[in-house]
Amino acid sequence: MKDMRALDAIATRRSVRRFAPREVPRDLVPKLIAAACVAPAPHHDRPWRFAEVRPETRPRLIDAMAAAWRADLESDRRPLKPLDKPLARSRRQLTEVPLLLLACLELGSTRDWPDERRRAAERDMYVQSLGAALQNLLLAAHAYGLGGYLKGAPLFCAAAVAEALDLPPGWQPAFLALLGYPAEKPEPPPRPAVGADDLLIER
Repeated sequence: MKDMRALDAIATRRSVRRFAPREVPRDLVPKLIAAACVAPAPHHDRPWRFAEVRPETRPRLIDAMAAAWRADLESDRRPLKPLDKPLARSRRQLTEVPLLLLACLELGSTRDWPDERRRAAERDMYVQSLGAALQNLLLAAHAYGLGGYLKGAPLFCAAAVAEALDLPPGWQPAFLALLGYPAEKPEPPPRPAVGADDLLIER
């Protein structure tokens, strides 16, 4: 499927959450990262880093994120019982997925503006760039016959994730990309028609 046209890939990509018990070829991983790294980026830099989370490391990551989630709910004084089912589902997803990548921000090339307004805008620019890199990653995966989806849980427990995976200094965990061969052909969900009048104005 490597000759899939760009617009076809954009139109047919879907989030896939059920994967066949089939390994992703090792030579595909650097190709997916290479596709991510041609995304638009600020200051001609590549402010993204990727870590492949191997199966033997995943229990440590899962436990760290679960503990952080529980700690957050305890500080909110919210009941913990409803957590059992979503935690079990998340554990199963992260354990069984054929390929698990962690996408991180690396802000070492940001401009050191003297005011908070511009510092915040600089970070927003880098976050938007990470989103473009992740879209490239998912589209490339789709073109190679893979499916996948993103989990933003690391954003809520970045320090715990960084410690669990012993990430290099400056790597800020953001999203997990779960990738593999789809267990079944994903059917596109119903979506409202896109009306230019709703999304585009002229001034």
